[in-house]
Parts: sequence; C-alpha cells; structure tokens
Amino acid sequence: MNTSPPQRIPPAHADMTQFDVSGGELLVGGKRLAVLAAQVGQTPFYAYDRSLLRLRVAELRRALPQAIKLHYAMKANPLPAVVGLMAGLVDGIDVASAGELKVALDAGAAPAEISFAGPGKRDVELRQAVAAGVLVNVESARELPVLAAASQELGLPARVAVRVNPDFELKGSGMKMGGGPKQFGIDVEQVPDVLRQVARLGLAFEGYHLFAGSQNLKADSICEAQLKSYELALRLAEFAPTPLRFLNLGGGFGIPYFPGEQRLDLAPIGTNLATLVERASREMPQAQLVIELGRYFVGEAGIYVTRVVDRKVSRGQVFLVCDGGLNHHLSASGNFGQVVRKNYPVTIGNRVGGTLRETASAVGPLCTPLDLLADRMDLPVAQIGDLVVVFQSGAYGASASPQPFLGHPAVVEVLV
Repeated sequence: MNTSPPQRIPPAHADMTQFDVSGGELLVGGKRLAVLAAQVGQTPFYAYDRSLLRLRVAELRRALPQAIKLHYAMKANPLPAVVGLMAGLVDGIDVASAGELKVALDAGAAPAEISFAGPGKRDVELRQAVAAGVLVNVESARELPVLAAASQELGLPARVAVRVNPDFELKGSGMKMGGGPKQFGIDVEQVPDVLRQVARLGLAFEGYHLFAGSQNLKADSICEAQLKSYELALRLAEFAPTPLRFLNLGGGFGIPYFPGEQRLDLAPIGTNLATLVERASREMPQAQLVIELGRYFVGEAGIYVTRVVDRKVSRGQVFLVCDGGLNHHLSASGNFGQVVRKNYPVTIGNRVGGTLRETASAVGPLCTPLDLLADRMDLPVAQIGDLVVVFQSGAYGASASPQPFLGHPAVVEVLV
C-alpha cells in the first residue's frame, strides 16, 4: 500500500492545485485514479469531486455579500447527481430547456427559485413553465401571449422577468452574450414596449435578467458590467408595471485554462456587490440581487480520463492514441468556441510529476485530425494502458460533445 504523503501537482499550464497527488498518482475524491477507474469499470469517464463543489460555493459565500443570491446555471453540467448536490448548496437553479427543468425539479430544486432562460422556447415549454410555477426569463415578445394563454387555461400566474440585451458588452469575456445584435434577450430600447404588453396581458412581472458575457478572468471588467447592469435595471424600473423583486446581474466569472491565466480575484467583486446591495436597499428595496454562475461552480471540480490504447511515433512526433477524445470532450479539442486552439491542462494521471518527460500529443480514436486533446505538450512519458487526464473538465463536457459521432461508446460520468 502506498503510504507516501499527498503532494500538490507542480505548476504546468494554468496552475492546477485543486487535486492532490500521492505517489505520482492523482487523487479524486480521496481515491487513487487507478482505483477510481476500476470502480467506474471503463474508460473514458468524467469524474467530479463533490468536496471541490462544496468548497467553491463556500468560497463564494465568504467573498460575496450575504444578501446576494447564488444561482447555478445547470447547462454547465446537467448531470442529475451534480444538480442534486448543487440544489442543496445554492439559492436557485437556472435552466435552459424543459428537459433541464425536469432534472432540476427531480433534484428537489424549489420551483419558486428556478428560472427558465433561452431564446427559442417552444410553446409547450412555456406552458410547462407556467404549470411548474417557475420564473420565465422572457427573450421575445412572441412568448408573452403564449404565457398569458397558459396562465388563463391553467388558472396559475405566469411569472416573468424580462431578459434585457444591454447596450454594452462584458469586456474581456471569452463569449459575449450581450451588446450589439444578439439572439439573446430583448434589446434595451424595446423593453418599455414589452413591459406595456406584460401589464396588458396580466402577467406577473418580477424583474430583469442581464447576462453580458461569460468566461472572464478580469475582476474590474466584471465589476463594471455589474454596475452598468444595475444602473440599466434602475433606469428601466420606471417602465415596470410593479416594483422590481428580482434582478439577475448575470455571471461571467471565468476559470483559468491556458498558460499565463490566473484565477479570478473575488475580493473586488465582493466589494463592488456590497455597494450595489447597499444602493438596492434604498433604490429598489423589494429586489433580490442574483448572480448566475455555471462554469465557475463546477469547471475546476471535474476531470476527463481516457486510456492510452496505442503509442505511435510519426516522423519524430509522439502520439498517444486514446479511447476517447473530441466525441466526449469537444471543448478540450478546441472545437467549442476557440478561435485559435490552445491546450487545456493535461497530465498522465498515474505518472504525475514523473521525471521522464517528453513532448507528446494526445489524440482520440476518431477519423479526423480535429480529434486532439493535447498538441505537442510536455508530459510524463506514457505507455499503453496509462491514463490521460484533462483538467478543468467539470463544465461543458459530456453534454456539450457529439457523443454519437462515429459510433464509439458513450462516456460515463460519476460524482465522487
């Protein structure tokens, strides 16, 4: 039995310090990687560490004002076990389809604290939302009469917030979701007319949802976006049919993936939000301020594990051919939004910190050169049977990947 004390993973890429290592082997949920792989019964698989999920929520609670409500955007990781855990840790769940709504309700999330966003909600989904009693973030005037009809038919209130497409962007965000022409939300200049329709149709107006962008590591940019969002909501409050009860300031909190990136500094964000909470107590006293996060909650708590099935050398370049790749982890392959492909943090999970190293590429089993998990990275020397680990894999992994592509087996996900 290995009794050597746990060692921290040495810095490589973005500095991975959240997982321990013992005897050169990664520990996940306190288990050695090889033992976990045997327990799962197959590779590839995703593993999410529940202790890290709890720790991340606790860190946010300490850093942000108590009055700020935390919502989990479950599109980042909709695994029912993860959603069930998060539902007990955060204040609300944000869903983006009727399918996600079912998972959230099955996980025990309170309907009063579920919000439903998405630019293309089908009529049947809007009816389901009214029946469930959740808050609908309206993204088009088309949704309003559908909600009103469902409310009348079911004899239930249709709870709505207006998702606003602001006239600004989240500077430095990896993915901009507000400002300029967007399929998300209602352009700010159209909001007064939409609010008049909300009042005319008798919908239960609660507030606004603003989401300017995601994956941002610059605290000052996030603070600026939160301030602008708050002040925009304050200006729009004069058009609201009732006092604001709900203000979702979005998220945008990023996690580090690539060389040179540093973890987000929460301190200035907490200070900024404290100022907004104080202002809200005077300027919109009935409003609940919400931060909506997905990737930031779960991204660093997960790994993707795939086994080396072949080791090839082609004209001097080493290729570690694995039993999973792009089909299970589209993000790590660089084909989920990267303009210029960069490597996620990768290691050989059963040889972490090995002194024998080489420059190697880890590829999957698919018949496409896009199936690339690590491109010419400095890695411990690996052999057939070793376990390649991709860090920062807790968000936008299995559910964001084309698993049926080329007919390979589906990936397994576990919460440990």
